Amino acid sequence: MGGMAILGIAVAALAVVLAIRLLPSDPAVWHQPVSDAFQAQPGPCANQIRAEMGGARAVCLRVGAPEAVLDRLSAIAMAYPRTVLLAGTPAEGRITWVSRSKVMGFPDYITAEATTTPQGARLAIHSRLRFGRGDMGVNAARLKAWLTALDQT
Repeated sequence: MGGMAILGIAVAALAVVLAIRLLPSDPAVWHQPVSDAFQAQPGPCANQIRAEMGGARAVCLRVGAPEAVLDRLSAIAMAYPRTVLLAGTPAEGRITWVSRSKVMGFPDYITAEATTTPQGARLAIHSRLRFGRGDMGVNAARLKAWLTALDQT
């Protein structure tokens, strides 16, 4: 393989890495309602995680007002490495964060909603990837970490 071909491959790889890191995250696309037909179950939220193609979801019941639940979850999320707020507030009832992988900077989008029910606050959370099809369990592991911390509060 000639030097120009190697240089071309290197430039193309660099362009892909830069695109992954620099493409904007549009809140209109990612900050959407969490649709989930599953009923919220009592018990630890960390036990309610369901993996799916390209992500994971959980629906659970929490004691307290929805805004307070999202406020606690937001503090946990913002302390997580390489995670930033994309859109929303606890007062709005929905928050979306972007969490990036360490090496390549692949973005995952995590949206959480909390609503009032007679049994308490219903928390629905969806963590999903932007690029590719499989996430090797990363989104489920992130939800497990976040919801375990939330269960301890």
